[in-house]
Amino acid sequence: MDRLAAMESFVSVAEAGSFSAAAKRMNVGQPSISKSVAQLEERLGVRLILRSTRGLTMTDAGQRFYEQAKLAIKEADEAEQVVRDASDSLSGSLRVSAAVTFTCIHVLPALGAFLSRHPKIVIDLRLEDRNIDLLEEGLDVALRMGSLADSAMTARRIGQSPRLVVGTSEYFARAGMPTTPSDLSEHQAIVYSQRGGGESWTFNRDGDEVDVTVSGRVRVSAAEGMRTAVLSGMGLAVASRWMFSPELASGKIKAVLTDWTLPTLDLWAVFPSGRLVTAKARAFVEFVEEALAV
Repeated sequence: MDRLAAMESFVSVAEAGSFSAAAKRMNVGQPSISKSVAQLEERLGVRLILRSTRGLTMTDAGQRFYEQAKLAIKEADEAEQVVRDASDSLSGSLRVSAAVTFTCIHVLPALGAFLSRHPKIVIDLRLEDRNIDLLEEGLDVALRMGSLADSAMTARRIGQSPRLVVGTSEYFARAGMPTTPSDLSEHQAIVYSQRGGGESWTFNRDGDEVDVTVSGRVRVSAAEGMRTAVLSGMGLAVASRWMFSPELASGKIKAVLTDWTLPTLDLWAVFPSGRLVTAKARAFVEFVEEALAV
């Protein structure tokens, strides 16, 4: 009996809730899973799982063994990963999910340097603003903005950007320059419907908090759409400095109400839960941090 394989089968059954679900999860036949667990119980001399017509229930011994087996499997995975990292880990495919606009402005222009530094890596960039299941999609790492909905994910904050009220010089020449948050009610707002966006904007100055309800004729669900609408002079918007950093530097976009602050936007590197972070993924995240620091 392969002890580690048997432990993996048992842990999979415990987490999936049935032998059939565990077999599907491990991509093996159900008889193989049942046999592995039965052999494990025989070796240990105790019943780990109680089987009945109503389903499966772990015994006290099964619960204790489950916790220890998970640790053993994790340590075995980490041992294998250490060997891979020491040999030739910075090669092969690196699958990354990242927000479209942020990646196009800050990651892709510098990506050539990363590929030159690691010539054996082939990067597969999935550009999308929606959050996806990393394990289900077979991804190594995701770059996500804002607050994380799933606290169980393995994540590390790698950057933070202030949010600003921005618009083109032409728009402000036409509509006037707001000098207080309340002035925004007289402006056309480009409303971003994702990641905490909407018609309510919260400003803070010296501990004083002001909530402003804005309105406008353009509402978008993608960051790139909001960026295009603002650059076209359709209105003003709340956006991270990251989104308009080239245009803010050139003067094409202006920030207003800069004596007030808005909630900052966090950038997270998110990794598949329960898996050891690969050296490739770590190298990519470090590269992104370097790119943002420039």
